[in-house]
Amino acid sequence: MQEIMDWIRQPWPWYVAGPLIGLTVPLLLILGNRTFGISSSLRHVCAACIPANVSFFKYDWKKESWNLLFVSGVLLGGVVTALFLDDPNPVQVAPALLEELSGYGITDYSSLVPADVFNWPALLTLRGFILMVVGGFLVGFGTRYAGGCTSGHAIMGLSSLQWPSLVATCSFMAGGFIMANLILPIIMKL
Repeated sequence: MQEIMDWIRQPWPWYVAGPLIGLTVPLLLILGNRTFGISSSLRHVCAACIPANVSFFKYDWKKESWNLLFVSGVLLGGVVTALFLDDPNPVQVAPALLEELSGYGITDYSSLVPADVFNWPALLTLRGFILMVVGGFLVGFGTRYAGGCTSGHAIMGLSSLQWPSLVATCSFMAGGFIMANLILPIIMKL
């Protein structure tokens, strides 16, 4: 049993995870040209639960209930991983990145996110507020403005040759590069 748990805890190689993700697209197309993405599930939940007279939520959300099942599986997978598959070893970080992050005061790699930055007391600092609250708002706003999230556009949209998904994915990538290389170093020095 321990050998199986050790095998499950390992990261899946690209040649296993990539094709599994890629097979999602033809499966969804075979099942009826459905859209794919995590952010669209929030719209479905709101359409199911909010009785308001909002035109954005007036559609047959039941046709997309499979997406809610998918997101529930993602949530359940996260809970199972946190409870049963947690790796007690610190996260392995490349030496060059370790050196760069230590300049920002980040030295604790005991969890998936740096505990030096993402914790409750840090939320009350300017740096923590910008990273967690403002960043969270911008992710939500960008998802709505782009008409979907990175997984929906990059996996389903590009695979089905949708021009808006190409524009959105290129914008996500450009924004990520600008944030990681130009803006984040300034925020981390706050």
